[in-house]
Amino acid sequence: MASDELPAACDVAVIGGGAAGLSAGLTLARAGRSVVVVDDGAQRNLPAEGIHGFLTREGLAPGELVRLGAADVRGYGGRVVAGRVARASALTPDAPDTAAFALELEDGRGLRARRVILAAGLRDELPPIPGLRERWGRDVVHCPYCHGHEVRDTAIAVLASGPMAAHALLVRQWSDDVTLFLDGGPAPEPRDAERLAARGIAVVPEPIAALEVQDDAIIGLRLEDGRVVPRRTVFAVGRMVARADVAEQLGLRVADHPSGMGREVEADGFGQTAIPGVWAAGNVRDVAATVVSALDQGVRAAAHANHDLVHEDAERALAAAVAP
Repeated sequence: MASDELPAACDVAVIGGGAAGLSAGLTLARAGRSVVVVDDGAQRNLPAEGIHGFLTREGLAPGELVRLGAADVRGYGGRVVAGRVARASALTPDAPDTAAFALELEDGRGLRARRVILAAGLRDELPPIPGLRERWGRDVVHCPYCHGHEVRDTAIAVLASGPMAAHALLVRQWSDDVTLFLDGGPAPEPRDAERLAARGIAVVPEPIAALEVQDDAIIGLRLEDGRVVPRRTVFAVGRMVARADVAEQLGLRVADHPSGMGREVEADGFGQTAIPGVWAAGNVRDVAATVVSALDQGVRAAAHANHDLVHEDAERALAAAVAP
């Protein structure tokens, strides 16, 4: 059977084929587990030109990371299957193949798994400014540590969504031409306003009508009064919401991140959720996770799931040994 075909059952089903999911798949495949990574190709960082802050892989294209990671998983006998999981449910303990969960893909294919790792990532709910979504990951970015060096010394706009006065101060580290756009929202607190002024960060209170784009590049932000403020880069942090449809179907809770920046599946340090047999890794359980931390979370969740299976296998072997 080809490595991209969906088997009837496996030890562990990993939902999501980004950094966390492929890392989990690789760890489990190397442990000799039958693992299936189901990937719908919706990784949030695919529009970006490269991954940064990734030691030895600096600037690697996100799509190339997925391609190389999938090859690694397949190289150890794991499967990476294209598709989207539409439904998931827990099975009764007496399932004949020891499976604990049943998954159904959008195209009707089914998969039974003893354990599940949720790694579907998140979606960014961006401010509804015309042109913003289309430039996302290019000259509209969200993380100074991920993209600041690449846009250094450009004219930068920071959109005020959440505690963005502090974000503007951070972005100022990479450019001395930073403007905070309130987009009709509340003004910064007095102390924040003083800090912004001290760092030479202008504040534009008027609502934004759209991005101005010319020759496939941002040239400014057009305000509702018709004025265009020249800018080359936009930092926009929208609300980050875990892609948690499957998690919610299984009965898991999706909670606010402590910072208020988004919503994520609750899990402990190993990725263990409130439902036995289900783990979460990457942005689905930590909306602030970078690619590097998502890789680590995938390994942790996979190792914990494998240990759980080791104990179950031992108990089953013991029960068979003492059976009359």
